[in-house]
Amino acid sequence: MSHSLLLLPLLACLFAVSSLAHESTSGLHPVVLVPAYSCGNLDARLTDKYRPPAAFPWCAARKGKGWFRLWENHTAVELDPKQVPCYAGQLRLVYDHVAGDYRNAPGVQTRVVAFGSVRGFGSDDPAKKNMCMEKLVKTLDGVGYRDGESLFGAPYDLRYAAAAAPGQASRAFSKFTSSLARLVEHASSRNGGKPVILVSHSLGGLNVNEFLNQRPLPWRKKFVNHFVMLSTGVGGGTVVLQFLASAIGSLPPPSDVLSFTNTSRSFASTLGALPSPKAYGHTPLVVTRAKNFSAYDMPEFLAAVGFSGRDVLARYVMRALPVTLNFKAPLVPMTSVTGVGVPTASKLVFWDGDFGAQPQVVYGDGDGTVNVENVLALGTVVGKDPEQPFFRSVIVPNTTHMGIISDDWALKHVVSEILEASRATHHYSNI
Repeated sequence: MSHSLLLLPLLACLFAVSSLAHESTSGLHPVVLVPAYSCGNLDARLTDKYRPPAAFPWCAARKGKGWFRLWENHTAVELDPKQVPCYAGQLRLVYDHVAGDYRNAPGVQTRVVAFGSVRGFGSDDPAKKNMCMEKLVKTLDGVGYRDGESLFGAPYDLRYAAAAAPGQASRAFSKFTSSLARLVEHASSRNGGKPVILVSHSLGGLNVNEFLNQRPLPWRKKFVNHFVMLSTGVGGGTVVLQFLASAIGSLPPPSDVLSFTNTSRSFASTLGALPSPKAYGHTPLVVTRAKNFSAYDMPEFLAAVGFSGRDVLARYVMRALPVTLNFKAPLVPMTSVTGVGVPTASKLVFWDGDFGAQPQVVYGDGDGTVNVENVLALGTVVGKDPEQPFFRSVIVPNTTHMGIISDDWALKHVVSEILEASRATHHYSNI
């Protein structure tokens, strides 16, 4: 077993950049990319059961007219801003307390676009340029990888969390994991039986880790060569706390589909990203004059920002929290690459208890999104698991959450890690 923690020096990074031009994918392993939250494109169609909100009757204009792009839709929103509440309402999930699972709003059917291809994710918003692995795809293409041949994509529905607690239904995530398993098997078969390198970014890493833990160990050993996890830690983060608090304040910007009338509050993924006691313990994360909220106090925090007691119990306590606490090593060779050295919100102060107001933000270390505590927790959970065959954590100084896949020097180092994983031989003899 080999576990290590590396602080990436500039010299090594420059070497990685200069050497990529000489690399070739000849004989290397196929790669499957799993992007970040919001990067998977979704189509929708409206059935006869769809009823638009009374205030927005024009939202029914597409009823019965086939599939249309629901997410991401920056261009459509720019051209016709009055469509924002339509997209927001059609994206919203409903939690069925009887079935114990999430579903679409009545009359809305959705599908993930181009699963299997790297064309299945991306953004048409100039402000989000290169946040959905576009530059990573181009860089891999530059060293010989080809979409559909040696390079594949696994976009997913951003609204759903990575699984649910044992014994609870998770139809959407189960469908994703079944599709990903078939894609991995296809990619391996397409490349002479070589096992696959899974490369994720941000939330995609939690989906991949859960996927791997659901697959039988013999399957993992046969089909997965390496897991390269980018910009992901264990246990959620404070970013979602500020988002949930701000949602009870002023109206969202006209173009903010996810914030409109609390659309993303309905998502399973939002509650799945709350800070976990596994990473943060009893450290105060939200501070008011009357009470401090730690990761153990998330039910009380959710109630304070407007969630019903029924939703807190069913959606968070019984469903999301057990999954967060059950994060465990994937038992495949793994490399984590994470930025640090960037001010990252670590504590929010709402001294007067007004969660609709702007908080005082106390900053710590991280990549601007993922706190360093998450990275350290990952090293503890995965790196110290005696059954984990290989784990290396690479800490990249002064690199943001998105910079890992958009800054040229960091990006080319990531590709170097992928190529190194393809060349390396990691044994499973200890598991």
